[in-house]
Amino acid sequence: MFDRFNIAVLLPCYNEASTIGQVVQGFQAALPTAQIYVYDNNSTDGTALKAMLAGATVVRERRQGKGHVVRRMLADIDADIYVMADGDSTYCPTDAEDLIRTLITERADMVVGTRRGVHNDAGRQGHALGNRLFNLLYRSMFGTDFNDIFSGYRVFSRRFAKSFPAVSNGFEIETEMSVHASRLKLPVAELELDYGRRPDGSHSKLSTYRDGAKILWTFAMLMKETRPFTFFGLIGMAFLSTSVGFMMPVLLEYFATGLVPRMPTWVFALAMLMVSIIMFTAGLILDSVSRARTEQLRLHYIATAARAAPLDSAKGGLALSQTEDLVIGTQARIVREHHG
Repeated sequence: MFDRFNIAVLLPCYNEASTIGQVVQGFQAALPTAQIYVYDNNSTDGTALKAMLAGATVVRERRQGKGHVVRRMLADIDADIYVMADGDSTYCPTDAEDLIRTLITERADMVVGTRRGVHNDAGRQGHALGNRLFNLLYRSMFGTDFNDIFSGYRVFSRRFAKSFPAVSNGFEIETEMSVHASRLKLPVAELELDYGRRPDGSHSKLSTYRDGAKILWTFAMLMKETRPFTFFGLIGMAFLSTSVGFMMPVLLEYFATGLVPRMPTWVFALAMLMVSIIMFTAGLILDSVSRARTEQLRLHYIATAARAAPLDSAKGGLALSQTEDLVIGTQARIVREHHG
């Protein structure tokens, strides 16, 4: 069923030497016709070497952060279907077939493997609580398309990959992917999958508080970009409430006595009122700008070819040969670096 599709498996990795070999072999067995790419993000434990020995194409991304890696992957690789997973062995490679089948049969642009059992591991309780809260926040801000916006196991179409801006730097990249799909109202689907535990020797790179703060900031910035009237309207309401709170006592005293003895308070209340009006006006103007940007993104998405260039064409063959030469050189350099 999948032979007629050019499938790329994308594995962003940072210090996953203990698991990356079995992950690569698992995807090779599950998707024999797929090309496996491991993008090493400055690992110091031999992750790149283990991935290369397992048969993956290894590329190094020196900018630290998962967002940088994903942006590089989507720019470098041309395929019909992209499978993105983590290299820590928490996702089962055999589930990729079900995800791809769902993408094809439902004509979706992204299928997310929602994690079953993510709350069962006592070592993940902090992450699980944050996951639940952020998912509730996402559904209230951007829509009800997704139940697990932080899942790293995703399958998406070429149209999605080549129209996704990917401006995030770190673990916020999954949130940005979800917002992009919701913003353009792309066809998406979810498939509940088992979520495994990390084996001994493998450690999570996610910081509950630091990365949680980054994700919360990303939520705010994405809301500013996609729903500016709501974003600035809420700020305007806060300033308006402050203005009314300081203004009312002064007005009541004025109507009772005809005097305004607290002039600084009155001036401050008027200043807050002016700021609230500015916020509402900015939100109204930027809402029109946001709609125009959404239309442009949608047009770019529609104009993107759904299929990659055939691999057996002369032009495609030349490009593939050049890529293979580059990969061989990169792998040789990585081996030299690891052997000092």
